[in-house]
Amino acid sequence: MKLLYGVIGCGMMGQEHLRNIALLPDADVIAIFEPDATMRQRAAAIAPQAVFVASVPELLQINAINCLLIASPNHVHLDQLEEVASIRPLPVLVEKPLFTSMDELPRLEALRSRYPAPIWVAMEYRYMPPVARLISEAEEATGGIRMLTIREHRFPFLQKVGNWNRFNDQTGGTLVEKCCHFFDLMRHILKSDPIRITASGGQAVNHLDEVHDGRRSDVWDHAYVLVDFDSGARAMLELCMFAEGARYQEEISAIGPRGKIECKVPGPGRFWPQHLGAPPIAQVIISPRDPKGPRKLEIPVDPLLLEAGDHNGSTFYQHQRFQRAVAGQAPVEVTLDDGLWAAFMGQTAQEAAASNRVIEVPPIRQAERITA
Repeated sequence: MKLLYGVIGCGMMGQEHLRNIALLPDADVIAIFEPDATMRQRAAAIAPQAVFVASVPELLQINAINCLLIASPNHVHLDQLEEVASIRPLPVLVEKPLFTSMDELPRLEALRSRYPAPIWVAMEYRYMPPVARLISEAEEATGGIRMLTIREHRFPFLQKVGNWNRFNDQTGGTLVEKCCHFFDLMRHILKSDPIRITASGGQAVNHLDEVHDGRRSDVWDHAYVLVDFDSGARAMLELCMFAEGARYQEEISAIGPRGKIECKVPGPGRFWPQHLGAPPIAQVIISPRDPKGPRKLEIPVDPLLLEAGDHNGSTFYQHQRFQRAVAGQAPVEVTLDDGLWAAFMGQTAQEAAASNRVIEVPPIRQAERITA
């Protein structure tokens, strides 16, 4: 089945999607809605075959479109999903996060109950080759994960259209905007739901003196988050967004009675200093307890995929799987429930840090009961 995409939003992430869709067989972008003139110009250079339209309804009037990509700013994702649902509910790949405020949860529940087509939430980190390798071997290597640690040491938020990513009310907060990926990974790797979340975070270094339209930036740049899961496992997130000097951007470790497995993922190659030579290659390291002896595996990624985006090739692999789901050949792997849980955990962590308390999460397994 050939995918004919209509794209809503073509800023920095949207353009990464365009470059990766162009690498897929049997996929084309045929129409784009992007309000910003500079982003339209850049998107047109990547997808010259696409027509540009002035609104979401105009996009949906193009009969040839058979799937959608939503890559707009966070705070309009849910509005646009509802607009699509009311006009022409096509299969959609929607960027994270699904929502930016707990007040929006009832609207998501209503959307779930009436949307007849697949909704895939973009959680690219699952599909980074070293992360995927860790996920596939974690059970065997650990004998059952009891501790999971995710560390991201990276660059500050980049500049986006209208500086929307400088404010908590438009991003949902850093622990939603940036970290819903990691909360999704926690649930996915541990195959369990959270029961208790506590956190500490804030704005220490980045954007402190930035003022946009009379508003001072309030988005956080660092945090620790601790999560207890109903399986008995524990997970920790360590985020620092003023650590771009690190050799690896993401490091994940899973530990159990049998041993430890970890992966190390470099950041975007375009940010690696040329004077240091070739960028680092991702690694997976397996460290059994008995017999001792760590084993290191390099996990190279196709240079074409590295060039196409900032996420270690994962955007391409995500679209491959989305294509199979739209064709009915495979299930949706990152569901509306998964996206809802990830944003919910981020919101809860943000609240726990802001209020300096531990928050108990209802011990439930169905995301539709989060609001209960």
